[in-house]
Amino acid sequence: WSQVVSEAEKIVGYPTSFMSLRCLLSDELSNIAMQVRKLVGTKHPLLDTARGFVYDSRNNLQMRGLVVLLISKAAGPSTAGLSFQHNMVSGIYSSQRSLAEITELIHTAFLVHRGIVNIGELKSCDGPLKDMQFGNKMAVLSGDFLLANACTSLAQLQNTKVVELISSAIGDLVQGIYYENSKSSEENCLTDDIGISTWKEQVFLSHSALLAKSCQAAMELAKHSAEIQDMAFQYGKHMSMSHKLHSDLQPFVKESSSDTMAFSLNSAPAVLHQEFLGREAWIKQIRELQEAIKAGKGVTSAIDLCRCHGNRALAALERFPPSEARAALANIVYAVTRFP
Repeated sequence: WSQVVSEAEKIVGYPTSFMSLRCLLSDELSNIAMQVRKLVGTKHPLLDTARGFVYDSRNNLQMRGLVVLLISKAAGPSTAGLSFQHNMVSGIYSSQRSLAEITELIHTAFLVHRGIVNIGELKSCDGPLKDMQFGNKMAVLSGDFLLANACTSLAQLQNTKVVELISSAIGDLVQGIYYENSKSSEENCLTDDIGISTWKEQVFLSHSALLAKSCQAAMELAKHSAEIQDMAFQYGKHMSMSHKLHSDLQPFVKESSSDTMAFSLNSAPAVLHQEFLGREAWIKQIRELQEAIKAGKGVTSAIDLCRCHGNRALAALERFPPSEARAALANIVYAVTRFP
């Protein structure tokens, strides 16, 4: 995965680890960083989020912004956009680079907002109550700051359809995360009897909508046709679904795992296992769940579903002309559909 991203970064012209740097190095963010230091020694999740911005070279790697840049380069200039091609750098319009940064800022803002803890469920080992309350205030305010910056930059693009697309993606995120949070207290308990179709709808809202609509918006900024916009949307949607499925599958497919990796009962293998097994048998197996899921059809079905979404993302790419950028987008799909 790291190699795939590194090669893709070379194609788009700059490392996406600098994507949000202009915002992260601002005086306001520097002040927030100083305040967050007060949380050192506690178990507030905002600390892990902050560390992830610097140290996470394994999972996210600013993947969303990178994909927006790659799909922009893969599509190239449209005939309708000849008048502003002088704004292109490495085959990407400056407005598309701004959109990639906006996408990352929105994703980062929601990551920060997710770092809010339920004060009523805290244990003494988590840290002093006043520090945890302070951490919650910082998570709300710093997330709001990032989201406000993203919205300001979005308005500066001066494209009504793009504003509409990204605004609707923010609404999707809120709806998806609201559902996730309503289930968080049940993470290690029995889940609702939901099927894989409901799971897909919920995952689209919380994980796929932002990338899918950002890819579509990148095509709109270059004045590409409705067909190309739809293909970009389809790639973003199905690639990010594969990415989520790949993540859900890790506790069940990692050979080096000592069977202690945490997994969610709302993950795809668990949901699919429940569908195959039936609700009553599922309830009986709940205590031996991870081994039961490994031995059942849920894991293999989730791998098949992951590859299905990957194939649909690759099919959408076929509409784009062959290029290094298209190959990099395909490699991202291959990276999240490969299992030991």
